[in-house]
Amino acid sequence: MRLNYAALAGLVNATLMMALFTVVSPCVAAQGKTVLMIGDSLTAGLGLPRAQSIPERLEVALQAAGLAARIINAGVSGDTTAGGRARIGWALSEKPDAVILELGANDGLRGLDPKATYENLDVIIAKIIRSGARVLLTGMKAPPNLGTEYGGEFNQIFPRLAAKHRIALMPFFLDGVAGIAELNQDDAIHPNEHGVSIVVGNLLPYVTRLLQEGPHE
Repeated sequence: MRLNYAALAGLVNATLMMALFTVVSPCVAAQGKTVLMIGDSLTAGLGLPRAQSIPERLEVALQAAGLAARIINAGVSGDTTAGGRARIGWALSEKPDAVILELGANDGLRGLDPKATYENLDVIIAKIIRSGARVLLTGMKAPPNLGTEYGGEFNQIFPRLAAKHRIALMPFFLDGVAGIAELNQDDAIHPNEHGVSIVVGNLLPYVTRLLQEGPHE
């Protein structure tokens, strides 16, 4: 069974782009690339119209920046890093050029062992790298009610993994959105359309750089 594809909205014609630029720019070089975004409800777009999900909005933002990239929404609401580890091989059958790895929030919300979260993400990243795809790891933060000891260990998972595998890291996926009522839905966890705009704006430069790089060596 194949993953559901995000709707393609106004792909930029490569021939037109070549006519607009007299030299080959990084944007032109990145035309036609596929990005897999594997994550939980934040990726899936829980509580939002499909067109307002982060992958859909990111695809539109990339197109506006001159990058005709296709974003595959591989978000599963409620997913943990263990769930992502179980399905990463299937997800990579799409043969993406790059992967945005957005998992870990549910591990933190459930107070799961940070060592297990680290191990699961470690395996996922290694599999992505072996596929030749570039990786952007998006960091998460533990809920403050779980205490400073748990929070300190959990929050270090993402920079440790980025350093180990030498991959790009977006330090906090919900930066500028988490804890701000007017940017979140009534559950105070999932961004609303305004919050999604901020997340996409934060993501855009990371993904742009990712698409301008060659395959992972």
